[in-house]
This record gives sequence, C-alpha cells and structure tokens, in this order.
Amino acid sequence: MEARRIQIFDTTLRDGEQTPGVSLQTEEKVEIALALAKLQVDVIEAGFPVASPGDYEAVSQIAARVKGPIIAALARATEKDIETAYKAVKKSEKPRIHTFIATSDIHLKHKLQMTRAELLERAERAVRYAKSLVADVEFSAEDASRSDWDFLCQVYERAIAAGANVINIPDTVGYTTPVEFGALITYVREHVPNINEAVISVHCHDDLGMAVANSLAAVAAGAGQVECTINGLGERAGNAAMEELVMALQTRREYYYAVTNINTKHIYRTSRLVSALTGIAVPPNKAVVGDNAFAHESGIHQHGVLNNPLTYEIMSPESVGVSRNAIVLGKHSGRHAFEERLKHLGYEFDADTINTLFAKFKDLADRKKMVFDRDIEALIVEKAAVRPEWYTLTYHHVASGNNILATASVQLRTSAGVAEAAGCGTGPVDAVFKAVEQAVGFPVGLKDYQLKAVTAGEDALGEATAWIERDGRIFSGRGLAIDVIEASAKAYVNAINKMLAVCGFPAIEEAKGGNHHG
Repeated sequence: MEARRIQIFDTTLRDGEQTPGVSLQTEEKVEIALALAKLQVDVIEAGFPVASPGDYEAVSQIAARVKGPIIAALARATEKDIETAYKAVKKSEKPRIHTFIATSDIHLKHKLQMTRAELLERAERAVRYAKSLVADVEFSAEDASRSDWDFLCQVYERAIAAGANVINIPDTVGYTTPVEFGALITYVREHVPNINEAVISVHCHDDLGMAVANSLAAVAAGAGQVECTINGLGERAGNAAMEELVMALQTRREYYYAVTNINTKHIYRTSRLVSALTGIAVPPNKAVVGDNAFAHESGIHQHGVLNNPLTYEIMSPESVGVSRNAIVLGKHSGRHAFEERLKHLGYEFDADTINTLFAKFKDLADRKKMVFDRDIEALIVEKAAVRPEWYTLTYHHVASGNNILATASVQLRTSAGVAEAAGCGTGPVDAVFKAVEQAVGFPVGLKDYQLKAVTAGEDALGEATAWIERDGRIFSGRGLAIDVIEASAKAYVNAINKMLAVCGFPAIEEAKGGNHHG
C-alpha cells in the first residue's frame, strides 16, 4: 500500500499565541514563520487579522516575506472578518482564508442565538464570499466533536458546495477520545456526498491529554490534514504537538501508511526558537524535543544504547536535529571553525549575522572553558528577533548575604542618554529588578520568573525568563549570561522593551525623577 501524504497545518502563530503569557511582536512572528517554512510545513496559519492591528500587520508581513507554505488567515463567518483576512494574506504566493462558525447545540443556543437553518445559510454565505476572493478556502465547524453528527454533515456538504477546499473537524474543547474521534471522521466521510471534493482536516486540543492520539486516530480514519503547534502550545492545555505527530507518523509508518513533507532535522531548533521567543520552557521529559528525550540514566539502558542505539531509541537524536557531539569549540577557535559548526547545526546566515554571532561566541569563549552546541544555539536564538530596544543593560552591581539587605545598582543605556538607579530587595534578583524599575521610572508588574542552566558545568550559561503584566496583557523577556544575576536583569529589561513596543510608555503621574526616557 502506498503511503498517503498528510498535510501539516501549523497554527503556532495563531492558536499557539493564545497561550497564556505569550505575546509575540511582528518580527518575532516573522522569525518563527521563516523557521516553519524551513521546516517545510504545508500551511502556516499566521494569525487572526481582525483581532487587532498588530495581528493584521504580522499576517501581512508573513504573507509578503515568507515563501513556500500556504499562508492562512483566520476569520469568523462574517464579511468584515473575511475581507480583513483577504487584505492581510493577499500578497502571499499561496493565500488561504480559514473561516469558521460553531455548530454544536450549546454554541448555537448560548453564543450564536441562531437556529440550525440560519447557521447553514451563514456558513454557506461565508464560504462563498471567501471563495470569491481567494482560490483556497478552509471551513471549520467549531466544537464539531460535540455537534450532532448528521447536522455536522449537512454543514460540511453546504460548505463544500459553496467552494471549501478543506473542511476542518475540530475538537475545540479537547472532549473526544481516539476511538470516538476516528468514528466521527469515518461518519463524515460516509455521509457527506461531496466529501471527495475537499480535504478533511482535524484540529485537536489537549484538555484531556489526548490531542496527539486523537489526531493520529483521525489520520488512520482518513483525515488528510492535521492542525498542530510547535511544542503543543495553545489555549488552555494547548494543541496537538507537531513534533510528536510528525515523528509518530514517521516512526510508525508501517502502521499509519502516512507521511509528511516535514524536514525533521529542523524540529529541535524550531522548538527551541519558539520556546525562547514565547518564554514557554520545554519540559525536560517532553517527547521528541525535551532535554531527556534521548538521555539514558539506567546503566542497563546505557549499555544497550552503546552496543546498538535501537535497543532503547526508536528514533535517533540526529533525525530531529539533536547532535550527539556536545563539545565543539573553545576560545582559540577561529571564525571558519565557528561558521562550519553553524552549518553542521543546520543554520545558514549572511556574513553580517555570522560576524555578530562570532563576536558573541568569542566573548562567551573568553569566559567559559568549553562551548557546547546548546550554547551556540542559545546565542542564535538571542540574536533571532530584532526589536526596538528602549533600554539596554550596560552595568549592574549587587551586594547580598544572609545577614544583610540585598542591594543593587544598574545603569541602562537609552536613546536619551543614561539612566542609573539603585534598589533593595529580599534577594539579589529582587534587588536588581527594583533597581531597573527605579531606572525606567515607572512601576513594572512582575508576574513570574524562571532561571535555568543552558548546559552543565559550573560555568554554564544561565537562561532567565521574566514575565511582566500590564493592562491584563503578559509580556515575557529572556536573558542569557554566565552570571545569573546579569541574565535575570537582561530578561527583565527585555520584557520591559517588549511591553513598551506594544503599549508605549505608561502615563503615570507619580513617576518621579526624570528617569523616564523615550
């Protein structure tokens, strides 16, 4: 039997960005979209253009700059949404409008206040209008897994007749189970007369931990497209994780008889990029991309892997882009060796970017005995996003001990000059955060903070992430340094810069001292 080709529809930039605490800037979204294109996804759902001017701009930029995948924009089943989505994606070489409306009785009654007949008309009208603007239209029946199956089939029949190329069957609230969901896909295939004119897609949420299992059951039942996100990001418990879906299909090809177009060697670095830019850490025990995915602690396991990796590894680290060669370079390594290592890791940059990264590498190598692949990748991610920086940390000093009050002083460079301030706190990190807050001249609402080592060893790079909140929105910042206090301060400043890029400077009457620079 010849393997079927399954399309991978990535919604990291739309549903994934709805993860609590995630707020990406346009350039960060473009950076992720470029990585997804290199990963060779079939469709990038770039956003929900009508939701905000920022979303519209990001979708427009991705449509114009990212080549290869279909670029999709989400739209409710209204003319305004669909027209806005079209304007955002029209510069793409392969634009798609993805329109949706809920079909379950609970949504019809309590959200839409519509009859089934009214919904059928709305869905058909929306698809027909979208089809008049672009050749590629996807229609989703929101909450399909809790909808009446016969009514669902009626909706899909009307949508396909109106021009839908793809019909999506979402498990919007993560309610279904693999056996049940597989049966639903089969029922739709058998009871929608024109189903052969469209691709069946599925979009599963992970509220009960079954998003990947449900998606795979759908593929086994005949679905031709799977919607997913990098690292399983998304609302509530998230979406089906792309890396798990793709590697399950590849590893168990003889079972599913299905393949994807994904270049799996880019999975790991794309996962790390998304993790760094969103501020959502990958758990060490995460399948495929977690730090422990290919670690073997047991002596029996280690012995088996050394003799033959297949004893305990059903897929190789190299297949997803993880190198077994950990120690790579040192302070005496030259630019050529550094550039060759970048190529080995799968990165291709222009000369200016390589020069910038090499300067960062040399600075790190002067302070660190051995530089690991993970260190280099951390430097790459730190360089990945370009954004306006209102503040740059240039100096910090901290005094702390178990019998003294922690104090810190910082110096920040701004477009208006230099801002300096001092602060006290319950510990060194708190003190440096207070000093930064004094330097910028307005209160910063720290929501959460995390610190971890990039690699092992006493001179390991520290990676800090800080989350701050303003007006109900959460912004994450990332900092990287051997000195964990410096990494923490950088993360806090980075989060402030992100917040200012989106919200502007707060108008706070009680701000004193003229430390506020624009």
